[in-house]
Amino acid sequence: MAATPMMPPPPPPPPNQVMGNPNLEGNPSVPGTDMTGICFRDQLWLNSYPLDRNLVFDYFVLSPFYDWSCNNEQLRMRSIHPLDVSNLSKMTGIEYMLSEVMEPHLFVFRKQKRDSPEKVTPMLTYYVLDGSIYQAPQLCNVFAARIGRALYHISKSFTTAASKLEKIGFVDGEAESAAFEPKVAKESIDFKEVKRVDHILASLQRKLPPAPPPPPYPEGYTPPTSEVEKDSENQQAAEPQVSVDPIIDQGPAKRMKF
Repeated sequence: MAATPMMPPPPPPPPNQVMGNPNLEGNPSVPGTDMTGICFRDQLWLNSYPLDRNLVFDYFVLSPFYDWSCNNEQLRMRSIHPLDVSNLSKMTGIEYMLSEVMEPHLFVFRKQKRDSPEKVTPMLTYYVLDGSIYQAPQLCNVFAARIGRALYHISKSFTTAASKLEKIGFVDGEAESAAFEPKVAKESIDFKEVKRVDHILASLQRKLPPAPPPPPYPEGYTPPTSEVEKDSENQQAAEPQVSVDPIIDQGPAKRMKF
């Protein structure tokens, strides 16, 4: 039986690929401008090396946010520290600067374009937070997101208020229509009760004592007289005077006719 030839083992992957670098030196790529939706973290590197201001740029190189055509990469190829400001200020083009440091939790990188030793134009910002690398959103995008969120809540509040007002108007309309309906059953009159009340009032009038006569006028006082009073006095003189109870002699009760 012929022996099968042994296949050689596959070659080990490049060092950069082991460290989790998606952008190999053999195939460099330029990252896009909007990469706020992704996050990079290499736990193997974090377990092997400390995260401080001297090694944080080497960790940032492993992320897809790194631009391999920057001036920092040229310094790395010449075995110079990639964040050396004295050498970066003499070059022109894209570069990364470490703007803020709070070891070992926060490191902020600023990507900028250098036109001269004194003139730089900021482009993007990246930050390393507890080992995770993110791209900071641009200010216009932050404002657009905040305004969009505020408009959403305002529109939602107006929709809720409009729905509640429609319910209130529907209830008010029902109440008004119910008020205009004829209330025949509630306003019906019981004539037996009316006669009963008249009988009670008449019995009370008979039980009451007669009203006392008015007090006499003081001496020397002459009441004013007029033609109407004179006529009434003449009529009273012609008619026989009969003592009448002013409370009882009020005639029948004036009630509504139905």
